[in-house]
Amino acid sequence: MLTASAVLPETVTDLPPVILVHGAANSAHVWIYWQRDLAAHGYPAYAIDLRGHGRSDPINLSHTHMQDYAADVRALARQCKRVPVIMGWSMGGLVAMMVAAQGAAVACVGLAPSTPTRRIDPSVVLRTGEFGPEEYGIKSRDPEKQPAMPDLDQEERKVALASLCRESRLARDERQAGIVIGSLPCPLLVMTGTRDTQWPRQRYEGLELSADYLEIEGASHWGLVLNRRALGTAIPAVLHWIARTLPQRG
Repeated sequence: MLTASAVLPETVTDLPPVILVHGAANSAHVWIYWQRDLAAHGYPAYAIDLRGHGRSDPINLSHTHMQDYAADVRALARQCKRVPVIMGWSMGGLVAMMVAAQGAAVACVGLAPSTPTRRIDPSVVLRTGEFGPEEYGIKSRDPEKQPAMPDLDQEERKVALASLCRESRLARDERQAGIVIGSLPCPLLVMTGTRDTQWPRQRYEGLELSADYLEIEGASHWGLVLNRRALGTAIPAVLHWIARTLPQRG
């Protein structure tokens, strides 16, 4: 069974829900600060644990595809009373775009998202199996020993470490081979951080999808979801973009 954590506004609003999609080897817990602030501004915030991650039922992820993750998010979107905004980080950003491409989102936000392609590279071998967060440079669970999180304080690093999970190697290889998305029927915002060495702004120069861009000063890859100082700038900017791009309510 899939799970999603919900943080709701204190009063009912007419704003669309926001579905938050975590990255690879990660879980919904990473969205704790985003959910709190989205709800404070009137947006119901639902952070999904993709299959086999976080509080969703544990499964062997060896044969899990990117399309399986997209199906998880579509299932949650169908339960929403309004078409949601779908926001994803890293791998989750690409999953968000896959779902948005099928018309399931009123707007899409990618935080340093894995990028789609126009064609699949047949030379990439698709392997089955699982791997852990060590493949992303996290070799210790000591908050003091996290070179991949240079801009996070100790509390934020603890949240990051608590969010870690196993991941599908097949899904990772599919991203390497290429996930094809020709266009999106909704607005797309791509947000990057100036301290993100994995997915800096330059990596999106070849993105063929129409998108707006936002760069957050001082944010690393992890900082885009957990650096509270950077989020003080990032979240209001994203909310302004969402409000500007949503259809006028009348």
